[in-house]
Amino acid sequence: MSAIKKTEKITIGLQFFVLALLLILFFMADLLLGSVIIPVKQVLLAFFPSAETSETYRTIVLDFRLPKALTAVLTGAALSLSGLQMQTVFRNPLAGPYVLGISAGASLGVALFVLGFSSSLAFGVFSATGALPLAMVAWLGSFLVMLLVLFVSTRVNDIMTLLILGILFTSAVTAIVSILQYFSSESMLKAFIIWTMGSLGSVTKSQLAVLAPAIGAGVLLAFFKIKDLNAFLLGEDYARSLGVSIKTSRIIIFLSASLLAGTITAFCGPIGFIGIAVPHICRVFFKTANHLVLVPAVIITGSIVMLFSDIVSQLPGMQTTLPLNSVTALIGIPVIIWMIVKNRKFVSV
Repeated sequence: MSAIKKTEKITIGLQFFVLALLLILFFMADLLLGSVIIPVKQVLLAFFPSAETSETYRTIVLDFRLPKALTAVLTGAALSLSGLQMQTVFRNPLAGPYVLGISAGASLGVALFVLGFSSSLAFGVFSATGALPLAMVAWLGSFLVMLLVLFVSTRVNDIMTLLILGILFTSAVTAIVSILQYFSSESMLKAFIIWTMGSLGSVTKSQLAVLAPAIGAGVLLAFFKIKDLNAFLLGEDYARSLGVSIKTSRIIIFLSASLLAGTITAFCGPIGFIGIAVPHICRVFFKTANHLVLVPAVIITGSIVMLFSDIVSQLPGMQTTLPLNSVTALIGIPVIIWMIVKNRKFVSV
């Protein structure tokens, strides 16, 4: 991958500056807007314990909206980066963070917990401890599927075969989840369906202390493999000619993508379309396929898109909220269709 020219560096720097401003703007908007619209001054004063402000506003901002906004940033960054990695490795513009069945594995873990236990036991644990048990079983499901994928990837050289196997894993797990839903009680089925709709508001401060380091580890692995991702753009034979260890790089990239997507699915539920749409938006906006630019770009852009989705889902000024998955679908699908119509094909990956 050729070095970035000086003029291109200036342009890219300005583009990142615009994205940074948008990120700050939408982050503040997510703190301001909701069922109760809080003035900017009150939001700022809420961060200072000695400041004179309404305790109600302080509680809303610090205990509810701030964790939710931080979760939105982490969610958008993780899903977008995971999608970029999958699209590059598979050289498939429709590949997303769930292509290897990681999200399906998390869903199976949650389904076994919520739908597999007796109604009184599962509902009692769920009510008492919030989302933590769901996160733990979702992590377990994601981890088991990741181990299966990593085991297969050490024995399968053809990346398209691995992609097909990932789809088969997803279909098999989805079938098991459907069976569990069919035989579950009404109360347990409702709890599971609510989880599948996706939510950022259920993540607490203590859970953020676990979620953030896990996402950070996945992001570090992605930055560590930027050169290998660039090499994969021209195929595995080209990457091999540059001295890239295909199997090792593939395993590390899959580990990063699984950690990113699996962690978000565990805490927030399966959230779709962000991982597919955002990498294409960044390729069009930056007009490059260089992952030295794309990796930080999808992290910031994904955060912005998820913050915007959260704001829309809250229906500011109203007491009701929309399912987050519905909002991300309404945002992601038109973007993909627009790019197909405008470019007649996706930007080359």
